[in-house]
Amino acid sequence: MLTKEELDSHVARIERDGYTVLEDALDDTLVEALASDLARLERELEVKPARNDFEGMKTYRVYNLLARGKVWAQVPVHDSVLPLVERVLDRGCLVSSLSSIGIDPGEKAQPIHADDQVIALGKPHIATVCNSMWALTDFTEANGATRVIPGSHLADSSPVYGQHYDSIAAEMRRGSVLVWHGSLWHGGGANTTSERRIGIAMNYCAGFIRQQENQQLGIPRKIARGFSPRLRELVGYGVYNGLIGHIDRRSPEELLGEEKDHRMVWDA
Repeated sequence: MLTKEELDSHVARIERDGYTVLEDALDDTLVEALASDLARLERELEVKPARNDFEGMKTYRVYNLLARGKVWAQVPVHDSVLPLVERVLDRGCLVSSLSSIGIDPGEKAQPIHADDQVIALGKPHIATVCNSMWALTDFTEANGATRVIPGSHLADSSPVYGQHYDSIAAEMRRGSVLVWHGSLWHGGGANTTSERRIGIAMNYCAGFIRQQENQQLGIPRKIARGFSPRLRELVGYGVYNGLIGHIDRRSPEELLGEEKDHRMVWDA
């Protein structure tokens, strides 16, 4: 867990550069468990590359990981990452998506993009998205480490898709986590090595933004019932600021069998 001083420092870096790296944030046991379960999923689901420029011609992805195994429930609520995300967004933030990205040898660089560029807001703007990349292998410039353009989150526009931009590799050791503002210009790097680069994309959005993956429909309720109270909130079984996401003035968490004494904003 980060100290207050460490947390403040990482928040300041995101405000200035648009990103920061939490070095050695994850213990080996968790990294190994995630890597092992991901290998199982890729086998069972017979995962193949999507074969488009954005997702990659030699990149293997598994989506909706919270619905695919108990080990993934540890990811959104990790105490070395979530407190930073809550500072960038707020405590009402939501899980936007949880997926894996395995970049195989020979993959070319992903087009530079901003994760929030499909949101119809003028730029620059406050963070509506805060995303993270968990390194299950070392991330190096040679094997496809995420490429970033420092300070680009303050630009008044999003990048032109497919256009070249000078960028730098956000290199980090296995077990580290890259966290960035959703307006940051970035993209996966090219893998010129003989080994796969494996990362977990743990993405969050503000509580008033629609999630990238539909968590309430994508995660069966019987699985969501087993989540911790905080994870239930993060996947959308809660109400943002006493208004957004309610069902007949009640919290959607009651759909999981939980009685909630919830006050709406107009009850205050």
